[in-house]
Amino acid sequence: MVFLALLAVMPRLGLDGRLSLALWFAVPAAAIVAWSRNELEFRPASPLMSVLVGVAVFAIWIAPDLLIPGWRKSILFQNAVVGVAQTSLTEAVLMDPVSLVLRSARAILLVPVLEELFWRGWLLRWLAEPDFRKLPLGHFDSRSFWLVAILFALEHGSYWEVGFAAGVAYNWWMVKTKRLSDVILAHAVTNGCLCVYVVTTGHWEYWL
Repeated sequence: MVFLALLAVMPRLGLDGRLSLALWFAVPAAAIVAWSRNELEFRPASPLMSVLVGVAVFAIWIAPDLLIPGWRKSILFQNAVVGVAQTSLTEAVLMDPVSLVLRSARAILLVPVLEELFWRGWLLRWLAEPDFRKLPLGHFDSRSFWLVAILFALEHGSYWEVGFAAGVAYNWWMVKTKRLSDVILAHAVTNGCLCVYVVTTGHWEYWL
């Protein structure tokens, strides 16, 4: 909820790049420490496989655009519903190393925790049972499994098709390991690989 509030409030504040990115990092981090620390454990049961899952999802993420020139320009991925594949970051931010470090740190350290608490920690169970704590982490329910994958896809705008594939992979890994830490690690590896790829190649459109 704090993250959603930031999405609504931050664009209205007119803050410069570094300060804005610092707040994007600090406020969600404080929220995690305040309210979610007891829900988290960072002892993945399958760390190596989690890393491999993360790398595989990264490969899936960039594969269509690498293998099929003009793939992302199709009306399927550029329209009024899903938006367009272009970065929301300003030129000043893209040219500032400190801003890039802050943006990457948020993507690698915070976003996996925030998103996995929401998607795989809560929603995957809540859609199957509103009193979600009755169900263990990684409980499989086919309806909630596919609904979460679809909603995860929609969250990623023009990258909805690879977002769907990522959602299926992360859901499967949650069901397989039954540990949030394994999925957080996989998600962090995906985002880390993507950050390195974006910064080194200048494909900023992946940072919506």
